[in-house]
Amino acid sequence: MPASPGSVLVVAEELDATADLVVAALAERDVPVIRFDLADFPQQITLAATHDGHAAGWQGTLRATAGRSTRLEEVRAVYYRRPGLPRLSPAVAEEYRDWARAQALVGMVQVLSSLPVAWMHHPDLYRAAAHKPGQLAAAAAAGLSVPRTLITNSLPEARAWAETISGPLACKPVTAGAITLPHQRPTLLPTRRISTDDLDDTLELTCHLLQEWVETAYEVRLTVVGDTIFPVAIHAHSDAARADWRADYDALTYEPTSIPIPVAAAVRRLMAHYQLNYGAVDFGVTPDGRWRFYEINPAGQWQFIAAATGLPIAQAHAELLAGPTTARSHA
Repeated sequence: MPASPGSVLVVAEELDATADLVVAALAERDVPVIRFDLADFPQQITLAATHDGHAAGWQGTLRATAGRSTRLEEVRAVYYRRPGLPRLSPAVAEEYRDWARAQALVGMVQVLSSLPVAWMHHPDLYRAAAHKPGQLAAAAAAGLSVPRTLITNSLPEARAWAETISGPLACKPVTAGAITLPHQRPTLLPTRRISTDDLDDTLELTCHLLQEWVETAYEVRLTVVGDTIFPVAIHAHSDAARADWRADYDALTYEPTSIPIPVAAAVRRLMAHYQLNYGAVDFGVTPDGRWRFYEINPAGQWQFIAAATGLPIAQAHAELLAGPTTARSHA
């Protein structure tokens, strides 16, 4: 059966608990949803999109083999959350597979991303906002307090800079990326507390990000959905969690907290700079109450925060996605 007008497209893996929460919250509002995984395109999904040379977006149909379909011009919003990559037919010769996969990926994603509707986790905006070097400069320009930082592959420069800090350092990945060791699952490198004496010539093998270490009373995960901000204090109860709370989730407790008005205003300026309507923003709060910015993840996880606190984060997603199609385009 075709979907009724005004469907929300949910583009996510089939087994995605976070996307499940958003779909359930949309169902509570009687908002029709078309959900699919990009991995099912082009074998199980048919796209037929036309452009007349004048319209702001594309027209046509998006149809799944299971019978679900929608008109592109009737889509009210798109929720795009880490779908798989297109799976190709075995009939595609090996020498053409990378090319064919790129055609499928760009064809589908760029047609959808040009629709003049509300987007969440827009892929173009995600790429622009996803990396720490740009984030730190943008956060400082927005008025947030940013730790002193060095990005380098020079050991002499790193040691000279570390001497100006006169204290412990944080060593962080410049960008997210998993490491796969033999016989182990892929893992992300956590933040490490180091000293100047720990710096050695392995630093020159690639680019490294060093920061002054921030002594904190607790940390904050700030989940931003549209104009709504959900600040949650994260209390760490192990050495690993105190260095990087992602390293030991079992040692964490959570509680909703308040956010200083100037910090909230600066976060909104940062979101506007990147044209985002979702972000997971991490802060450290010092014993004297100063909020220090660490990073913003434009598609960060929030399910664990909602489960621990009962905050209506899924409902905020649904409210934004169910809103009028005149919502800020591509945000």
